[in-house]
Amino acid sequence: MASAVQHRLRGRPAHTPGSTYLTYTPDGSRLITAGSNNAIRVYKTGSDGEPVNIDDCQELNTAVAATNEFFIAGSEDGLVSVYSLLTGSLDKLLVRCSLPVRDVAISPDGNWAAVASDELVVKVVNTKDMTRTMMLRDQSRPVKHLSFDPSGSFLAVSCSDGILYVYSLSTEEPKLLKKVDGLIRSLETDAEASSKAVWHPDGRAFAVPTATREIQVMSKSDWKNQRSFVNGHDGDITALAWSPNGALLASAGMDRKVLLWETKTQKIVSKYDYPNVMGLSWHPTENILSFTNSDGELYIYTDFVPADQISLLKKSLQPSPFFHDPLSDRSANPRSLTNGSKARNEPGRDKRGYPETFDDIMAMDDDEDDFIIDDDGAGYVSETNANGKRGNGHLDSHDANRSKRRPDYNSWNPVVHDSFQPGSTPWQGNRKYMCLNLIGFVWTIDQDTHNTVTVEFYDREFHRDFHFTDPYLYDKACLNDQGTLFSCPAANGNASMVFYRPHETWTARADWRTELPAGEEVTSISLSDSYVVVTTSSNYVRIYTLYGTPLRIHRQKSTPTVTCASWRDYVLTMGNGPVGADGVATLTYTIENIKRDEICQSEDIVALPPGVEVKNVFFSDQGDPHIYDSSGVLLVLLHWRTPGQARWAPLLDTTQLARLSSGLKQETYWPVAVAHQKFHCIILKGADPHPYFPRPLLSEFELRVPVSAAPDSDAAKLEEALVRHALGAGLLEDLVGATRASAEMRSALARQEVELDKTLLQLLALECRESEERGMKAVEIVKLMRDASGRMLEAAGKVAARYGRGVLEEKIREIAEERLLGGQEEE
Repeated sequence: MASAVQHRLRGRPAHTPGSTYLTYTPDGSRLITAGSNNAIRVYKTGSDGEPVNIDDCQELNTAVAATNEFFIAGSEDGLVSVYSLLTGSLDKLLVRCSLPVRDVAISPDGNWAAVASDELVVKVVNTKDMTRTMMLRDQSRPVKHLSFDPSGSFLAVSCSDGILYVYSLSTEEPKLLKKVDGLIRSLETDAEASSKAVWHPDGRAFAVPTATREIQVMSKSDWKNQRSFVNGHDGDITALAWSPNGALLASAGMDRKVLLWETKTQKIVSKYDYPNVMGLSWHPTENILSFTNSDGELYIYTDFVPADQISLLKKSLQPSPFFHDPLSDRSANPRSLTNGSKARNEPGRDKRGYPETFDDIMAMDDDEDDFIIDDDGAGYVSETNANGKRGNGHLDSHDANRSKRRPDYNSWNPVVHDSFQPGSTPWQGNRKYMCLNLIGFVWTIDQDTHNTVTVEFYDREFHRDFHFTDPYLYDKACLNDQGTLFSCPAANGNASMVFYRPHETWTARADWRTELPAGEEVTSISLSDSYVVVTTSSNYVRIYTLYGTPLRIHRQKSTPTVTCASWRDYVLTMGNGPVGADGVATLTYTIENIKRDEICQSEDIVALPPGVEVKNVFFSDQGDPHIYDSSGVLLVLLHWRTPGQARWAPLLDTTQLARLSSGLKQETYWPVAVAHQKFHCIILKGADPHPYFPRPLLSEFELRVPVSAAPDSDAAKLEEALVRHALGAGLLEDLVGATRASAEMRSALARQEVELDKTLLQLLALECRESEERGMKAVEIVKLMRDASGRMLEAAGKVAARYGRGVLEEKIREIAEERLLGGQEEE
């Protein structure tokens, strides 16, 4: 619990009113301040005397950083100067920028200085040799903040466009490691609010202020959000500073608060009331926090950490506040994360399944104790025989197991496709999406002892959001207009479970739960308007009615199971089929109609290129199966209601989108749905493989079949439209032929065929415009027209006449007569 607000300290007038900045030297012997006037002040720690004034400096200083021998200061006139602490005077000009300097940072060894200005380039200059300079050019807007990590190998750059760039400076050429979008807010470079990444002293993570006035910690190893400091500030955060041992965090905000947080618990331990604070700096060894404000005042707060919390400051280096810390047994939540699910830890192995200690590694080769050769006569092996040779008593028999150091050619482990839940993301920190679709989204937060689940809808006129405490630790979910389906793994002595909750019911209670047999785990679930489908680790497909009546169970032929999807009475399941010559199992699918107990497609192959995986599988709003693969291609299954006739056709290649043609954007797409002839997805910036919080917006793209390598020409556009309309007409024909089609469905098919014929008419006009020599292709185009009334053929004749293609016009007239007389041959 936070202690009471402390007594108010009187500030020292350091500079004229305006932005004021400060820094301690690494040894803590001096404190340096710079402000809006042309003087820089150097305070000696522990002395009540007047500070040393350095007057030969620029006005409107905007940043300062120090080593034990010198410090650098940047100003609004674009100059970055080096000042000697020994002589108390200007030493040299380090670098000149054409626009105002916004921040400077010095590497821990003092050899490099990073400079951010209103230019788009960050300059990293060697402090001993100014000719050695590195340029960081990946930013699209000016940079507001810079910070080196404790090793000096990484530089965090907070850009004014709301993107955090992290560079590696360990080689001659700097390398951009990560672009983190959505973590910090977009700020002007002269804004008082901060977006600076402040590295934890252990170097494994950094903390940043967020747009929601929270402090978020992100790990450097996997770029995932870790613990956060919340419910502290009511205004924008202006400064952050870790204590030297990382056990405490100080923050300042526009709400007049300076807060002291405990790192391990993320709780406020003390509050202070100081307005307009712009900079915070801990003394490296003593219980002193100094800070400056926009009034030009300096506060040197001795005994800043209260006496009842001083033990925290005296501890050795403390770890960064992670959710699942691989280097600390004190993690608040030791459960590991594997493929988006929480897996039980195995003794002697870390969370990725590798041996954890030297003893664990040696234990793997217990049967190799006799491999040592006594080549130095030290008595490692048995005595030699009378012939001076080593006996064969130490050798294994022919039937004995071979040494693990020798490859066992009799063992073969094929590569199989892992199971996944469509629309679900892996755990990222303590959060994950369990379901994302056009109805809404389901997400969960790990609260250590339990989870909290939230279900939100896009259309709140028909459904109401709900939230509940989850003691079962659900990790999979499905959402539709009727209800929400959950499943959880076996844990704490409880069996794996399936839970269904309808949105509306006329009875008092309609939700239901069912437990799977012991040892059987849920691998994927799906929910349609009619059925609940569950695939399990025992390779069973379990089918229930919407209100929990077990309807059917069968063992899947292709195993292990991979995933499932459903729509109305149809269920699609995927599994691992025969293993190919490359050692990779073939991914197969089966589609069945539950109501009629019919198999539409049995163990057919999912068409995937080598090395490509399925990222999502779902049915469209018209009820056609779609997959989205790791190469960025969206495919639809044609003729899937007819056994043996199904084939996968591409609808969109996202790598060919016009927004990526410049090569400047680095983004991928998280598939959500296909509806109203559009691909709905979430845009993922940079190299992020999954969407994260806050909830991203949905985007939609027109379907565009990858027909041509030059899709922008008139002919290519028409050819793409022709193939796309033909695909759409084929899907509608299958739907109308397999169901009791309504008038609306038949009308939709007629409209699709009209669009197809219109496209053919446009292609005909294009061919006629080119030359008479294109007549054969023009006749071929006319024969593709589907209109039985003859109006499209009449229009085609008019097009030919308009361009003076008399021979073509005669050919079209002959085709029209054949159709009129019913003489057209069927293919």
